[in-house]
Amino acid sequence: MTDLISAQNEKTESFGDDRATTTPLTPAETSDDAQPPTGDQPLAWAPIEPKPKKRHLGLWIGLGLGVVAIGAGAASMFLIAPGSTVAGIPVGFLTPGAAADAVDAQLASTEITLTGAGDGTVLSGADLGATIDAKALADEAFAERPFWNVTTWMGAAIPGEITLDAATATSALRAAVPSSFVDPVDAGVVFDAATQQYVTTPSEAGTGIDIDDLTAALSDAVAGGAQTLEYPGGPAEALAAVSDDDAATTAAALNTMLSTAGFYIGEERTVPVTPDVVASWLSVVDDDGKLQIEADPAVIQSTVDALPGLVDRAPVNETNIVDSAGTVLRQEQVGANGRALSDTSGVAEDFAAQLQTGNGNFALTVSETPFEVVTLARRIDIDLGSQRATLYENGNVVQSWAVSTGLPGTLTPTGNFKVFAHTRMQDMGCYPGAPYCTENVPWITWFTTNIGFHGTYWHNNFGNRMSHGCVNLPVDLAKYVYDWSPVGLEVAVHN
Repeated sequence: MTDLISAQNEKTESFGDDRATTTPLTPAETSDDAQPPTGDQPLAWAPIEPKPKKRHLGLWIGLGLGVVAIGAGAASMFLIAPGSTVAGIPVGFLTPGAAADAVDAQLASTEITLTGAGDGTVLSGADLGATIDAKALADEAFAERPFWNVTTWMGAAIPGEITLDAATATSALRAAVPSSFVDPVDAGVVFDAATQQYVTTPSEAGTGIDIDDLTAALSDAVAGGAQTLEYPGGPAEALAAVSDDDAATTAAALNTMLSTAGFYIGEERTVPVTPDVVASWLSVVDDDGKLQIEADPAVIQSTVDALPGLVDRAPVNETNIVDSAGTVLRQEQVGANGRALSDTSGVAEDFAAQLQTGNGNFALTVSETPFEVVTLARRIDIDLGSQRATLYENGNVVQSWAVSTGLPGTLTPTGNFKVFAHTRMQDMGCYPGAPYCTENVPWITWFTTNIGFHGTYWHNNFGNRMSHGCVNLPVDLAKYVYDWSPVGLEVAVHN
């Protein structure tokens, strides 16, 4: 250890710039008990050599490449494969969102130079209202061609449909080339009061720039990767939006509706409406190139207000003529239920809406009162003694008249008979060897062989026997019996 001791107060040795210095401990710096041995030098520690620093450049390079590799791998999960195009617009190395923005931006900035009448005017896709479903196409590109799938790199173009907003494009083109535009005239439909029919007015062609053709040219240019194109600005034929055929179809539908228009109860057109009235309710308007039927509820209301007086009715009872056994001999009156129109407060509005669809048959709602069946038991009584015929209905006398029955030798037969036939007019007794001939005897109601009631124009001696067996009546009363007596009516003849 003696070789490590240096004399107290001896100057510190220098070990060079890269070594630390060592300072001897003084007595004050030692503890009270630590006294240096006599003649010995104080202790001094040798300086500690610093460890050489290791260089880790390779590690840092490796870490950097790893981070880059991880980042590239992660990015490949969100990017579209290189070489991908949507509608001719490159979208490779982009996220779907960025790709959609790129497609929209390039389409909006694509320039169209109008030649000829356009005189070099330049319009952009944005000026013409050009649009494409960029988001859906970008999503499709990413779904089909993700960056990580190298087999999809440099794939075929994904087509996309470009459209131009017709109003925006026409406005821009009209402002750029006004001389190319002459508005066409649409065909129309009007009501002709003379014929009570709808007729057409013809269309007239105009001129303009074909928006569909321009759209196709723009689509082809963009699909080919171009961001500029030239297009003729001269006039092309512009057909009317409403053609003559369109107008003819509308007129035919309206005329069909006119022929059946009205208010219906079931299948019955209870209240027909004439064509001129229906036409006063309607207007045929050109709605952006399509003919539409419009109906005015306020005008229809006046007709609706009159409906109760035309629809409401009391029941009409069915009336049947019967014999004494109740057998129906003839239906004298057909029965009909009574009816009352329901609330009409919304009819005008509902009918207007229906007319606009081309349907002119409006169904009314009514409440009904059933009819009753009434029977009329009729019979005729002939009293030969009093020379009188009496007509009964349900036991009550309806009519009673003086008549002329058969003279002695040609007496009217007695008994109970039934009417079996009616003859409007015929000659009586006019045959060879007949004892008499009376021509044109009217209103004959037959109730037994060769015997019946009939009109008599050759005498006025009623109440006395005058005939060859028939029952003579004045002509008007014979007509009454003819009409009043159905086949099967009971006739009683007695003295």
